[in-house]
Amino acid sequence: MIKRLEEALREAGELFLKGYRAPKEVRHKGTVDLVTQYDVAIEERLIKRLGELFPKYQVVGEESGDAEKRPQKAIYLDPIDGTTNFVHTIPFCAISLGVWEENTPIAAAVYNPVLDELFVAQKGAGAFLNGQQLAVSDTADLQQSLLATGFPYTKVNKGRDYRWVLQSMANLLPHTQDIRRLGSAALDLCYVARGIYDGFYECNLKPWDVAAGILLVEEAGGRVSDWRGEPYRLGDPVIVASNGKNHDKIIQKLADYEEA
Repeated sequence: MIKRLEEALREAGELFLKGYRAPKEVRHKGTVDLVTQYDVAIEERLIKRLGELFPKYQVVGEESGDAEKRPQKAIYLDPIDGTTNFVHTIPFCAISLGVWEENTPIAAAVYNPVLDELFVAQKGAGAFLNGQQLAVSDTADLQQSLLATGFPYTKVNKGRDYRWVLQSMANLLPHTQDIRRLGSAALDLCYVARGIYDGFYECNLKPWDVAAGILLVEEAGGRVSDWRGEPYRLGDPVIVASNGKNHDKIIQKLADYEEA
């Protein structure tokens, strides 16, 4: 399965790179939520290719799928995770594929064609970057932990997500080495798996944002949960991923999403 996912991503990566370097037609799905003709074209190409390679699976894509749909056999597809970076030619953007069966991740592939980084994982078989096995960091001290986060598009409404982001940042920032915001949740999770980040948290992410990264973190020895420390389920309002050693300490500093 992994080889076929890699094949599909390498093929789509050529179109991704072409779009990254070219002028783009940009429209808005929301106030600050961008989409380009390449998001649509890459998704259409991959839906066709994945249908050929994995006919028993239903592809749920960002541009054409339903975020509430949970097929028993699903491939969650984000054609360009980090579209704002893609539009501004910031090299932190990627194609993300997460394969799930009965609400459990079984395979994952995230490809950043700009940096030629291909992350893959298969349940029970480890996580890899360009063939090299990955392992999470061993940092247990929260004060020495480098974390990553993101800001949801719903921030423009200044509602619960906005308040939760600000309060969680205020609670965590003084007690960490620092917090980064690169703009691609899929890659943030990959970088936790790679041991670059010691942890990651974000709210209001869609299944295609995290379906691949969850397995990569777990197969690299890390932990994934919601903001309360309970097992994360696709669609939960908050995801927390870490090396596992500082996980509870991160959670203790996060704001309560239900009270934000």
